[in-house]
Amino acid sequence: MTDTLRPPQNVTATADGVAPQQLKRSIGVVGGTLLTLSCVTPASTLFVIVPQLFSSIGSATALAIAIGSVLCVAVAFCYSELGTLIPSAGGEYAMVGTLAGRLAGWLVFIQSLIVVMIVPSVIALGTADYLAPVLHVDKPIAGAAVMLAATLAGLLDLRANAWITGIFLVLEVIAAGVVSVLGFAHTNAHHPSLLHGLVSTDGGPSPVGIGAIIGALGIALFATQGFSTAVYLSEELENPRRTVSRTVLWTLGLSSAIILVPVAAITMGAPDLQTLTSGDIPGMVTAWSDSAVGTFISLCIALAIINAGIVMVIQNSRVLFASARDKAWPEPVNKAFGTLGRFGSPWIATLAVGLPGAALCFVKGELLSNITGVAVTAMYLLVAIASLLSRRGHHKHAAAWRMPLWPAVPALLIVVLVYVMTQLDAEPLLWTGGITALATLYWLFYLRPRQATRWVISLPEDQRD
Repeated sequence: MTDTLRPPQNVTATADGVAPQQLKRSIGVVGGTLLTLSCVTPASTLFVIVPQLFSSIGSATALAIAIGSVLCVAVAFCYSELGTLIPSAGGEYAMVGTLAGRLAGWLVFIQSLIVVMIVPSVIALGTADYLAPVLHVDKPIAGAAVMLAATLAGLLDLRANAWITGIFLVLEVIAAGVVSVLGFAHTNAHHPSLLHGLVSTDGGPSPVGIGAIIGALGIALFATQGFSTAVYLSEELENPRRTVSRTVLWTLGLSSAIILVPVAAITMGAPDLQTLTSGDIPGMVTAWSDSAVGTFISLCIALAIINAGIVMVIQNSRVLFASARDKAWPEPVNKAFGTLGRFGSPWIATLAVGLPGAALCFVKGELLSNITGVAVTAMYLLVAIASLLSRRGHHKHAAAWRMPLWPAVPALLIVVLVYVMTQLDAEPLLWTGGITALATLYWLFYLRPRQATRWVISLPEDQRD
């Protein structure tokens, strides 16, 4: 029997009389938005993930991102309501597990774990391409170096990281702005329509069908999904009942604009369809300006990738920290992941995210990106389902931000996401399904028989209703 609609447990002393360590509240909406926007890392997404979309759907890329952004508004509403109702560093699994039961919470945790372990490496692998003007280094080595540097930064105090990532974020926005200005200034009078996609193939220009656009929505959702970081940071945000929703919605709006405007500019400014489909954004920037500007943009992008790595390691270590506090693992693992260092960060959990991430940089990234798209879609689907349960029982009158047009928003989102899932490629679906099946066996044979002592979803003591 699940614990659906039961209030989450507050963090109390464990069986040995020692209370689990808690994260400290040290950041407000501005700091949280800087960290969260850095995790969306719109510039590195623009220059690392978007070229994959240009290669597959050509000039329809802007349309796919626009559709993904609209879907993300509904997703953001769900995150905002559930994140203020259940402010936990566990993010999706704490929200879904509390409202839809422990098994559902475990399944969404596995999807988030797939995302948090893969995404930093996928982004970091793009570093070498943008360091090329000043330094030639193999992609896996550059990616691994970025992951190791991000891991070291992730061991520091969160407030210090907010300043570091804020500075890098300014450079990201400058780079995206320069690309937008150059692209629009060099608009090709014969550019393809942003609403009727074309892609270059061996046989010449080919129209992009609606099925191809829907099939690309997994990556499009992945491009803006970092706004969920606000929920992971909710235990370190001051007054989370107010700041979580503001941070989520501000981040989504800003990140969508920072990504979508340059994509439109690149599409309109590309000299021809073949160049656009190649996704060589640095080459287009150099052609629009000169090598010095191209080098500047490339270095800004490299810094954006490093910035993304730092924030993703911070976010992802909090997920492992929360899972240990909620007893998801054998006790020695729980104790390790729940240990805080001298700067207040979960240092072992940080290493557990960063070091495997460095190793994953030596694996080909295309399949990893597609697996992440599947996991993000599944994660959003489970969050939407939990949103339908957010106003029943104990939670009906709890203090929380409430989305407009409930329950129509989550219900419509569920229908759309199920359809998108049916249109995704088979191989990443099989990989994600296989990982989820193994995790379900772990639930059945280890967690479920130990419900009194394992996978006990909790909230920090200062968030009692």
